[in-house]
Amino acid sequence: MQKIRAAITGTALYLPDYVLTNDELSTMMDTTDEWIMTRIGVRERRIARDPGMVASDMGSIAVKRLLDKLGVTPDQVDALICTTSTPDYVFPSTATVIAEKCGIKNAFAFDLKAACSGFVFALETVAGLIQLDKYKRIIIVSSEKMSWMTDYTDRSTAPIFGDGASAVMIEPSEEYGVIDSVLRSDGIGLTYLHMKGGGVVNPSSYETVDAKMHYIYQDGKVVFKHAVAAMADVAEYVIERNGLKSDDVDWVVPHQANVRIIDATAKRIGLPYEKVMINIDRVGNTSSASIPICLAEWEDKLKKGDNLILAAFGAGFTWGAVYLKWAYDGKKQ
Repeated sequence: MQKIRAAITGTALYLPDYVLTNDELSTMMDTTDEWIMTRIGVRERRIARDPGMVASDMGSIAVKRLLDKLGVTPDQVDALICTTSTPDYVFPSTATVIAEKCGIKNAFAFDLKAACSGFVFALETVAGLIQLDKYKRIIIVSSEKMSWMTDYTDRSTAPIFGDGASAVMIEPSEEYGVIDSVLRSDGIGLTYLHMKGGGVVNPSSYETVDAKMHYIYQDGKVVFKHAVAAMADVAEYVIERNGLKSDDVDWVVPHQANVRIIDATAKRIGLPYEKVMINIDRVGNTSSASIPICLAEWEDKLKKGDNLILAAFGAGFTWGAVYLKWAYDGKKQ
């Protein structure tokens, strides 16, 4: 009996209409297009400017588009997992809010928080659920309103992040889907990448707001050093463990953190740039949504049987890589 695998059978995305360019950012802080492009590689990012547009709104749009595209009704969904660092509430989960907005009533739903690595962590989680042979359709929706926690006077973080959401359908397959993965965490990352306020350690107060503790804090040099090594290590490891050569890999889908990190990962595994999905220049770093947004944007270029390596790094620190075989011809869907 062949092993049951978790295969991606459809994708959909939502990006806000508003485009925040580097030229506009330069009117808000001491920065330039050249400075941002040479250090980060972001030219523009999408921003959900409406305060009422939250993670569940963007996520539910992506999920509804996915269901319509695949001709799947809400009651045919068995589970919904949401990855987000910008949840609507402390509780309940954003996943349950999205499920309600989409009319998904016969499923269980929960959030998975692993920062920018959330999507690859969720893929591994869903792979385990699919192998139980109890669940036929599981949705992973990654939705991030990073602008909510971005200080637009801080040039070390503000140029990096954008907003967006993407959803993928996961179904069982004996031939395609997740083949292998490696996931890692190291709590040393707390010191270098976090939001100081809003949790139990530093509850929200006038003092935490005045001290700007509700924005992203990042020690860029340390995070960059760890991210370059970690993403390249796990991508190379999963390739070697599965006996793949560079020519066997059709696409690398890296987390869109920084163009220099993406460059280093591609060079480490010896893959030409035309096989690397890159959209950071147009949408910025959308945290856990960045990989599934890439999959949705490149869908019509993907062919059944393509070998994909997904690699991510995020706060925690968390990082990981997934090797999967693509399950359908994108142009035909």
